[in-house]
Amino acid sequence: MKIALIGAGRIGRLHARHLAADPATRELLIADALPKAAETAARDTGGRSVPTVDEALDLADAVVIAAATDAHAALVRAAVERGLPTFVEKPLALELNETEDLVELIEESRVPVQVGFQRRFDRAYREGRRLVEAGELGRIYLVRLIAHDAEPPPPAYIPTSGGMFRDSSIHDFDAFRYITGGEVESVFALGTVRVDEVFERHDDVDTVGALLRLADGTLGVLSATRHNPRGYDIRMELVGARDSVSMGVGPRTPSRSLEPDASPTEAAWESFLTRFEDAYRAELAAFVAMARGESDSPCTAGDAFEAMRIAVAATISHRESRVVKLAEIARSRTEVTHAPVS
Repeated sequence: MKIALIGAGRIGRLHARHLAADPATRELLIADALPKAAETAARDTGGRSVPTVDEALDLADAVVIAAATDAHAALVRAAVERGLPTFVEKPLALELNETEDLVELIEESRVPVQVGFQRRFDRAYREGRRLVEAGELGRIYLVRLIAHDAEPPPPAYIPTSGGMFRDSSIHDFDAFRYITGGEVESVFALGTVRVDEVFERHDDVDTVGALLRLADGTLGVLSATRHNPRGYDIRMELVGARDSVSMGVGPRTPSRSLEPDASPTEAAWESFLTRFEDAYRAELAAFVAMARGESDSPCTAGDAFEAMRIAVAATISHRESRVVKLAEIARSRTEVTHAPVS
């Protein structure tokens, strides 16, 4: 296949390496708003730099979108209208209504689309899902989610990110749905600025906590921050009637135990690129299989929409200091019942 890669930033370059190494990739076509970035990625991977996005799409059999967040929606629409199997990094779109429009387009066109929630391909997360599905944990009492970035994003990224809940915590919301197999019924979220006042200047937060309730009563507790001095810390813990298990806990977990008999630690994870590199590789392999017609999408546009609904509910909850039920949030061509979330 000829695969177009749109976006040659940090995650784009990682995708380029994985796609170039896949035997199914006959030619890798790379385009970026900054042509030199595309040229560098092409040179490093043996791909071909293409001057424009339209030219890359016209030449391709499938497309991987790793461009800036605010460009996702237009690029997905362009790819789907060409009938190209499409992989897009989360989110599908920045706004909920636009996400819903894309879901409708994708479902009507029947073009295969996979959204990039890479934790679904992490071996520990997949084992957690298997244990829940098999009933080996018993009734799930509580799910604890921890998401602490090693370093805050660049200041220029903050105003275009969509806010912490939609940019960062949306991964946790998707993982919560994926592993439990349940749907979130309500959210209570709090946010504050503890890391850098630049977030406040852009009406954002850098430290959050959220309590999630599934329809069956299972609770999820999320803590997230834009800075952890010890490294990139992504964890999930499941407490059930028969067992208690964790994901992301090991020698490289960036948290220093004060217990006298604690095991020595190794160098902590520095970023999502290293923590989830194997998951990213598996994720793209799944996309290639989908693009070849060998499997269905492992993370659909509908999944992305549901994660976005939770993120919007969390944002409203933080701003209005109240529990928000997911029933209040748009589904099936209706508007959000509150002012648009900026």
